[in-house]
Amino acid sequence: MSETMRAIEISKPGGPEVLTPCTRPMPQPRAGEVLIRVAYAGVNRPDALQRAGAYDPPPGASDLPGLEASGTIAAVGPGVTDWKEGDRVCALLPGGGYAEYVTTPAAHCLPVPEGFSMLQAAALPETFYTVWSNVFMRGGLKAGEKFLVHGGSSGIGTVAIQLAKAFGARVFTTAGSAEKCQACLDLGAERAINYRDEDFVKALKDEGGMDLILDMVGGDYIPRNINALALDGRMVHIAFLQGPKAEVNFALVMVKRLTITGSTLRPQSDQAKAEIAEQLRTVVWPKLGTSGIAPVMDSTYPFDKAAEAHARMESSAHIGKIMLEVAGE
Repeated sequence: MSETMRAIEISKPGGPEVLTPCTRPMPQPRAGEVLIRVAYAGVNRPDALQRAGAYDPPPGASDLPGLEASGTIAAVGPGVTDWKEGDRVCALLPGGGYAEYVTTPAAHCLPVPEGFSMLQAAALPETFYTVWSNVFMRGGLKAGEKFLVHGGSSGIGTVAIQLAKAFGARVFTTAGSAEKCQACLDLGAERAINYRDEDFVKALKDEGGMDLILDMVGGDYIPRNINALALDGRMVHIAFLQGPKAEVNFALVMVKRLTITGSTLRPQSDQAKAEIAEQLRTVVWPKLGTSGIAPVMDSTYPFDKAAEAHARMESSAHIGKIMLEVAGE
C-alpha cells in the first residue's frame, strides 16, 4: 500500500475555489478504528461551513473536509473485531472524506445495505445519523403525529420525509419551488408548501398545528415555528441558514407547553455516535430496500471537481444529495 494518497484540502478560508487537490500521508487506523478505501464521499453543508472558516474540525480530527463515505475496509486497528479487510461499508467520519483513504471509529461504520450501490451507500450516513438522532431519539416522533421538516428537498429533508412516513407519521414540508414541492410529495409528504407563495404558519395552523418541527433555517422562522406548533409540540434545531438569533415570545412557549431543543452531530462523543449507529443498524437498516427508502441523488462530481460540487450545493438548486466520486464502484 502506498504511503501517500490524493486528497482535496482547504487551501485557505473562502469560496468553493479554495478546494485544492493535494497529496497527503496515508492515515493509519488507531485502536478501535478502521481504514477505508473511499469509493464515494458525500458533500454536505458542514463541509462548506468548514471551507468558509466557520466550522472548525473537532480536536484530533482531519483538517480535510468530508463527513461521510462509502468504500471497502483496507485495514483494521487494534481491538477491532466487527469488521475485516474487504468488507463493504458506509461510515460517518470525523472529517477526511475528501481523500482516497480515511480512518474512522469502527463503531461508526454500517454495512452497505443489500441492493444498494456504493454511490447510494455513501449518501446515507450524515443524513440518516442526523435525522434519526434528532427526529426520533431527541424529538420523539411517534406514529400518527404531525411532523414538519423545512427544506424538504434537501438531503436531510428527503430522508426526514421518508423515515417519518415509514414510521407512521403525517408528514408536512416546505420547499422553494413547485418542482421541489412535487419531489417532496412523491417521497410521501402529505402536503408540501411553497414558502415563496404561501404562509406556512397559516397553512399548518389550519391542519391543527404540528407535533414536531425539524428546522434548519432559524432566524425569523423560529417565532413562526412556535406559532405553527400544536399544544405540547416540540421543535428541534439542527442548523441556522438565516442565523441563530430571534426574538421569541416565551409566554407562548409556556401556554402551549412547548419543548425547544437541538443538536449538532460532529462534536458529539464517539460513544454517542456509536449508539446512534446501533439504532440505525437494528431499526432502520432492515427497512432499506424493502420499504422503498433510499437516498435521493442530485448529482455526482469527479473527485477533482469538488469546487463545482460545492458551488452546486450553495446554489440551493439541488434536490437531494451531491456526491464526489473518488475510486468509484
